[in-house]
Amino acid sequence: MSSSFVHLHTHSEFSMLDGASKLKDLVSAAVKDGQPALGVTDHGNMYGVLDFYKECKKQGINPVIGIEAYMAANSRLERPTRKGKVDDTGGESEGGEKLYYHLTLLAESSQGYKNLIKLSSLAYLEGYYYKPRLDWELLERYHEGVIASTGCLGGLVLQALLR
Repeated sequence: MSSSFVHLHTHSEFSMLDGASKLKDLVSAAVKDGQPALGVTDHGNMYGVLDFYKECKKQGINPVIGIEAYMAANSRLERPTRKGKVDDTGGESEGGEKLYYHLTLLAESSQGYKNLIKLSSLAYLEGYYYKPRLDWELLERYHEGVIASTGCLGGLVLQALLR
């Protein structure tokens, strides 16, 4: 693989029910593949960030720190009545609207890293409803140094295309 290619959206054992790869194995695979960096974006949390950072430094590649956030369809403070099972693409509420969407967020700078930590914490403290959810209001407040990507099946863009 070319040294210009980097996986920016991977999940580790810290993505509950969605990631089986250990951080050390992910980093080793990226190094073996010749990638200069690796991004880990676990679902709804940043529990593995410190271990990921240390492992990347130990193996000589750059860590790209991120999170795959759960974005509330409306406000993180709302608690809509859900209909059926909440699956990994956001489930549905009584009105047929998704309860949440996925949004991949990456730290571009140290300020971006601090903002991701703040967003992750607020998702649990203020937005927890089946999942730790953010909303656009919080992202507007803590967006500096953060890169967002909708490149996920559970993202707003792809979910709109699937409807």
